[in-house]
Amino acid sequence: MTTPDAAAGSALGAAAARLRVAVPSVADRVAAELRLQLAEGLLLPGARLTESTIAEDLGVSRNTVREAFAELAAERLVVRHPNRGVFVASLEAGDIHDVYTVRRAIEVSAIRGGGSPERVAAVRAAVEEGKAAAAANDEEGLGSANQHFHGAIVALAGSRRLDTIMSQVLAEMRLFFHKATVDAHFYRGYLPDNEEICTALEAGDLDRAGALLLAYLNRSEERQAAVHGE
Repeated sequence: MTTPDAAAGSALGAAAARLRVAVPSVADRVAAELRLQLAEGLLLPGARLTESTIAEDLGVSRNTVREAFAELAAERLVVRHPNRGVFVASLEAGDIHDVYTVRRAIEVSAIRGGGSPERVAAVRAAVEEGKAAAAANDEEGLGSANQHFHGAIVALAGSRRLDTIMSQVLAEMRLFFHKATVDAHFYRGYLPDNEEICTALEAGDLDRAGALLLAYLNRSEERQAAVHGE
């Protein structure tokens, strides 16, 4: 027969186990930081990533960085070349359709579901961030603002799992966009679309917002496929 003390101890043990699972490891946090740097355009395709340098910069062990590299390699964001090291991935043209398929599934669904006023305001803030960057002729800032816009759209759903998926997708997208940004004004073309989509979202016209976003993603895929020669 189980005593109350034993039952309580078992319950506490189970709760502790759940907490251990829920709290990200240091390696997970390092991977998240590197993923963010990729999404922000700070790490370029083909760049060599050095364990010792990253470990020192982030104040972690080299073994932790190695674990983070393994996580990012599984996501195809970095590649390990024997006897050469770890490098930021250069994605293939064939990856484009797959990435956009994911984007259509999660971004359009998220915007059609709407969101809290605070989450809608975050979408607007990303649009205004883009306008400010354009006014300052800050092309890199424009790129980051565009990433923030799409991240905020997925955040409308209020799902940590979708946010995690989108963080990987945004990192992959920035790797694609590096080639497209040979055109210095590449990101400016997206500003009117972002404004129109955001305005429909703010008006509560979610079907229109979803349709606009879907058309936007389809055009963006066609543009990327042309840039990458697919």
